[in-house]
Amino acid sequence: MTNQIKTLILLTLLSALLIVIGGYFGGKAGLTIALILAIIFNFFSYWFSDKIVLRMYGAKEVDTNSKLYNLVREVALLANLPMPKVYIIEEEAPNAFATGRDPKHSAVVFTRGILRILDERELKGVIAHELAHIKNRDILISTISAVLASAIVYLIEIGRWMFIFRSSDERQNHNPIFDILIILLAPISAIIIQMAISRSREFLADETGAKFIRDPIALANALEKIEKGVYDYQFQANPATSHMFIIPPVLEGIQKLFSTHPPTHERIRKLKELARRIGVAY
Repeated sequence: MTNQIKTLILLTLLSALLIVIGGYFGGKAGLTIALILAIIFNFFSYWFSDKIVLRMYGAKEVDTNSKLYNLVREVALLANLPMPKVYIIEEEAPNAFATGRDPKHSAVVFTRGILRILDERELKGVIAHELAHIKNRDILISTISAVLASAIVYLIEIGRWMFIFRSSDERQNHNPIFDILIILLAPISAIIIQMAISRSREFLADETGAKFIRDPIALANALEKIEKGVYDYQFQANPATSHMFIIPPVLEGIQKLFSTHPPTHERIRKLKELARRIGVAY
C-alpha cells in the first residue's frame, strides 16, 4: 500500500471519528458549530503560520549569492519546483524544515549547526527532503488533519460539559461509561491518527527527495549525523513546531510516545533499500 493511499485512509478515519463524536454528543448542530470554529482557527494558521514560525526562530533570509542558496536552487531545478526562499537560524543544533502553504509560497530553513556538520552531498540530501515536503503539499495535508483533529477536541470539550450538566431524562438515553470512554479516548485516537499521517509523509518525503537527486545514501548519512547532533545540542524548540523539523528536537517523557516522526534507523533502512533498488552505490 502506497503512502498516499495510507494518508487518504487515515484522513478518512479522522473524518469518521469527527462525525461519530459530533453525532453522539450534539447531533448535526454540535458537529456544525465545532467544525466552523476549527476551520476559522486553522484558516489563520494556514495563511500566516510560515511568517509566525520564521519570526519565532529569528530566521534570517540568506544572500542569493551564497553557497546554500545555490544548492537549494540546484535541487529545486531537479525537483521542477519554483525557487523557495532560504533562511538560516543561528542555532548550533543541526536541523532543517520547510514551511509555506504551497510551492509558490514556500521557504526552507536551516540551522547554523546543520551547515557545520554536513558535507555538500549530505546537505543536498536534506534540501531534497525538504523540497519533497513542498512538492507533496504536506503543509496542506497537515492543515486538513489539524482542522479535523481540532474539531474533535472542540466536540469533546462540549461533550464533557454536556455530560456534567445533562438532565436525568438525557442521562437515561446515554451510557455514562461510554460517555467517559469517548471523552478520554477520542482525543488520544485523533493524536495517534495525526501521528500516523505525519509518519507516512516523512517516509514519502525521504523517498521523493532521494529520487530528486538520485542519491538516497546522501540523506541516510545526513539523518545519522543530524540525530546525533540533536542529542548533543539541546535545542529549545516550541513543541507545537517540532513536527516540522527533519528530526524533531529532543523529546522527553510522554512526548516520545507521540513523536510525529518514524525512528531514524527505520528511515535509514528504507533509504538504503531504495539505493539498492535504483542501483546507487554506498
